[in-house]
Amino acid sequence: MALDLTNSGFSDALVILGAAGLVIPAFARFRISPVIGFILVGALVGPAGLGQLVDRAPWLYYLTITDPHSIEPFAEFGIILLLFSIGLELSFRRLWSMRGLVFGVGAAELLGAALLIGGGLFAMGQNWAGALGLGLALALSSTALVLPIAGTTSPVGKSAFAMLLFEDLALVPIVFMLGALAPAAADAGWSDLVGTLGRGGIVVAILFIGGRFILPRMFGQAARTKSPELFLAASLLVVIVASMATTAVGLSPIVGALLAGLLIAETEYHSEVEVITAPFKGLALGVFLITVGMRLDLRMVLHDWATLLAAILGVMAVKVGVTVALLKLSGARTGTATEAGVLMASPSETTLIVLGVAATAGLIQPSTAAFWTTVTAIGLTITPLLAQAGKAVARRLEARDQHRTPETSEVTIGGTVIIGFGRVGRTVADMLHAHGKPYIAVDADIDGVATARREGYSVMFGDVSRSELVDRLNLGHADALILTMDDPVLTVRLTRRVRSWVPGIPIIARARDAQHAAELYKAGATDAVPETLESSLQLSEAVLVDLGVAVGPVIASIHEKRDEMRRTIKAAANLDREPRIRRVRQAEA
Repeated sequence: MALDLTNSGFSDALVILGAAGLVIPAFARFRISPVIGFILVGALVGPAGLGQLVDRAPWLYYLTITDPHSIEPFAEFGIILLLFSIGLELSFRRLWSMRGLVFGVGAAELLGAALLIGGGLFAMGQNWAGALGLGLALALSSTALVLPIAGTTSPVGKSAFAMLLFEDLALVPIVFMLGALAPAAADAGWSDLVGTLGRGGIVVAILFIGGRFILPRMFGQAARTKSPELFLAASLLVVIVASMATTAVGLSPIVGALLAGLLIAETEYHSEVEVITAPFKGLALGVFLITVGMRLDLRMVLHDWATLLAAILGVMAVKVGVTVALLKLSGARTGTATEAGVLMASPSETTLIVLGVAATAGLIQPSTAAFWTTVTAIGLTITPLLAQAGKAVARRLEARDQHRTPETSEVTIGGTVIIGFGRVGRTVADMLHAHGKPYIAVDADIDGVATARREGYSVMFGDVSRSELVDRLNLGHADALILTMDDPVLTVRLTRRVRSWVPGIPIIARARDAQHAAELYKAGATDAVPETLESSLQLSEAVLVDLGVAVGPVIASIHEKRDEMRRTIKAAANLDREPRIRRVRQAEA
């Protein structure tokens, strides 16, 4: 059968695949989010871009998307797969633990922002029903963009996910309510809403009960075949069936997708399902972003840029203020609340759905819907930039708050000072605590510091690359200094600086390899522990014990080998500082 290259669907598919192949590597090369690239491609190849020149330059047909509506189902499938993958990362227990945040902060955020935005539009002359519809539409935030940026495990991600989950659940009631407000609709809209929610509850219960019994057996059978294709087919089948079931009763398909992910997350196959569906999710989301870009009319943007800018800033200001205030009231840190607020400031892909419903119901004029559609498209485009801005502002606020606390003052207690509080620093702190040895840790990651302090660790925020901070540590009164940073150059420089100031302090430093350890010994380290050396010794110990060698001789031989390799490294450094350090310590005593 001959391949029809002039088919519009085939041409559009080539444009989409070409965009994915060019945009992702190009923008990754410059460390720019591909989200912006996909939206710009959509604006360029869409009907308002090069597509309007096809009549004058027919060859542009093969570089443009001629039927935007034909790719919208693929864009919707990308959002469905996104919610499915989010469900895979969760569990019913975790979701239940978040119920207060979802139905408390989430509900207050949506309603509060909607009332403020709608009230402002009503004061500017919009009728009350249209103002309500616009307020609810613009108060929504983008699940498709926010969660891939923030994740669901960080403090910002947890807060954002809770609010976004409520918005997704509230989408169906919003659509029915706006339909009921239409001039031609009487009470039918409200009765339809009650019926839909009742049928939806029954379907969700059936999916929940059926999934508990069917999914483990189905994925177990697929796993036994050792066929990746069959495993992928089973995964997509679950997503599609769950989404179609909720759609059939009037609920959003994303509710079914999220429930399918939650059910699979309770099985042992969730990691494999997540990995095998990831490429489809990424490509489908790229298609969604291209459809967003196609809604941008660049000529309209240039003509009405001042009005559009005022509208975007006004909506963002309201949403940031409401979100930050509610998260602060719920006990979130200033930095977390600010970053989440800025990240969720833009409208959402679901805003476009609500705008369409409001326009169809006659609540707003088509020109008004077109204007706010452009505002939404621009807001989605700048979401990655907002994420970076929110993170920068949050770090400044957290650093300011940390500097206001006494914990950034001079450390006067004796004990061990740990610089760097990642996985290695935490382990060292745990061992010191287990043996009753006091310590203070320093790290430049404000989020990590805040988390560690909530968990009971003695940690302060600070950048040890600044000499004035190192002065505050009062290392002359410390028992030892432990350097665990994953920065070889800074570790050597700090070792040399501290050794010149405090000649007698033991300095134990983490090294990447034997060569780095030799540099640390030259700089004045008491002990340098190469990661490659320790991992090889641990592997040797494990294999010897597994081969039946007694534990005692194995440990003794490991210690001998460690000492031998340490002497070799020190010999390579041409300096054995241990005798001189001991003499200095004895003289000080």
